[in-house]
Amino acid sequence: MKAFFSWSGGKDSALALYKAKQQGVPIEALVTTVNTTANRISMHGVRRELLEAQAASIGLQLYTIELPEMPGMKVYEEAVHRMHQQLKQEGFTHGVFGDIFLEDLKIYRQNLLMKDGLQCIFPLWGKNSKVLMNEFFDFGFQSIVACTNSSQLNESFCGRLLNEAFVNDLPQNVDPCGENGEYHSFVFDGPIFSKPVHFKKGEKVFKEYAAPVLQQDLDDKVQVQDSNDNCFTTLQPKTGFYFQDLVKA
Repeated sequence: MKAFFSWSGGKDSALALYKAKQQGVPIEALVTTVNTTANRISMHGVRRELLEAQAASIGLQLYTIELPEMPGMKVYEEAVHRMHQQLKQEGFTHGVFGDIFLEDLKIYRQNLLMKDGLQCIFPLWGKNSKVLMNEFFDFGFQSIVACTNSSQLNESFCGRLLNEAFVNDLPQNVDPCGENGEYHSFVFDGPIFSKPVHFKKGEKVFKEYAAPVLQQDLDDKVQVQDSNDNCFTTLQPKTGFYFQDLVKA
């Protein structure tokens, strides 16, 4: 077995990587999707230089899947396939993921890897989110909230340290691990790191994103895209996110 880890830079990734290593999984690389337009980790909005600093402190080779700012499913899957082919040529056999309970996402990942002759490992799968967060704190990880979904959490949650007080302040409908995308984090210290990743806070920004649709809406406000490359058949409301910019110190 030779495994790579699907690394987002956040809490679930850090905890899953730690647990996988404890279980003896031979992880030899990190793989991260990067928005080439913004030069940041996709979804989380963390700068590339902080991602590279994480990998250096962890001591694993970093591979990046370079994506445009708003890739469709076809573009994303083609890029992932190319990375899988490269990894297979280098002897990798397994991919490790930090998913907890989203069954559809788990199946999607398994199918993607299976098509390329790779297998999946999910060290956190089926565990209780509150228990996982307590373990994250007990193991000594340190993290900051880098992104929040504005429909779930207000601006005050973005940019806070991820600690017990943060979890206790979460609304009851928000998963403690943010598994439904309520928030994303950046881990800067803990047992997988040889040294802390130093950073300073930059500005906090708000951005809205429109979900892709299969058909053009009646007002011609949505650009038509390939029907095989989108998620929804009807116009979806925009989703807003707060991002806390983090700058390498």
